[in-house]
Amino acid sequence: MRHQESQHTEWKETWRDDYLRWVCGFANAQGGRLLLGVNDQGRVVGLPDAAKLLEDLPNKVRDLLGMVVDVNLHKEGGEGDLPYLELVVQAYPNPISYRGHYYMRSGSTLQELKGAALDRFLLGRQGRTWDGVPLPQFSLADVSPDGHPNSPV
Repeated sequence: MRHQESQHTEWKETWRDDYLRWVCGFANAQGGRLLLGVNDQGRVVGLPDAAKLLEDLPNKVRDLLGMVVDVNLHKEGGEGDLPYLELVVQAYPNPISYRGHYYMRSGSTLQELKGAALDRFLLGRQGRTWDGVPLPQFSLADVSPDGHPNSPV
């Protein structure tokens, strides 16, 4: 294999449900691939439970993230073929969260979106900006010179 982790590729030797954060992060960015059974040097080390995960992961992603990913089984090596899985995550137009938290892939890191960054992300996915958001209990009278919404300026 011997590529490099990047904006669009992450390697993990095994599966943990916590890695759904990476799936979420890829979906909220430009998409990407999560390779399971691959070590930090990019070498396939095999995934003993690959066949079971091939069946379980599509359902788990659908149930916990509300999205669909491709899960592909690959093998590398000679006689003792080493199985590994590739989760292919498309970029999603709507925000995807994992357990109420939003993540985004940035470079080869996973970032949790919070505060102003989360606000900007959520508004952007709706095609809006901060100045187009109505404020509760705010009216034209609040910005009119004499406090009347229909008064001439």
